[in-house]
Amino acid sequence: MAGFSLVELMLSLALGLSLSGVMLQALLAEGRSGAQLARLLRARNGQRRVLALVKNDLAQATAVSAAPEQERNGCSLAGRTPVLQMHTPAGPITYTLGAPPSAIWKGVVLMRCGPAYGLHGSLAAGGKALNRVLIDGLDEKPPLWKGCASLLGPAASGAIDLNGSSALAFSACMDSHGALIGLRLMQSELLVAGALRGTSSVPAAPATHSP
Repeated sequence: MAGFSLVELMLSLALGLSLSGVMLQALLAEGRSGAQLARLLRARNGQRRVLALVKNDLAQATAVSAAPEQERNGCSLAGRTPVLQMHTPAGPITYTLGAPPSAIWKGVVLMRCGPAYGLHGSLAAGGKALNRVLIDGLDEKPPLWKGCASLLGPAASGAIDLNGSSALAFSACMDSHGALIGLRLMQSELLVAGALRGTSSVPAAPATHSP
């Protein structure tokens, strides 16, 4: 029985190598897609946790400041921009955006200065204000946010862009009565935006500065 010629063997080998190369590229591409999807899911989960924390803080607030840059807070901001400040019975809470406090964080960070939560899920009064990084890797030059009106709906008339944050990766706007807050959070190319409705603890009267 006649075997394969040298030319046929070389052609078969070349074809096999080509198919192996295609399969390897497909596997590598699938691995990269899987890793990218995993990063995307982690980022989305991180953003959801941040927005959930803001919502919980707002639910316990007695007022939201229309001018967070003029308020006092219990932490050193180290040049970071105050975007959202609320007053609670346990003390003020300030959300700031800017450079990270240490090299373990990357890019722009969002930090929260305020009282910690106790074992029962409520703010612990009387303790020292804690300044903690909530999320890092936020966009350094995000596009200008123009979605405040769509989030606040009819309440958008007279909406306040808190401390000019529509140009920042963490943006906050408030209706003129201080009862409805719109937020945007941009991390890399991901976008999470949502309107957080104040509960009965958020006054219907216009938000004011700290006394």
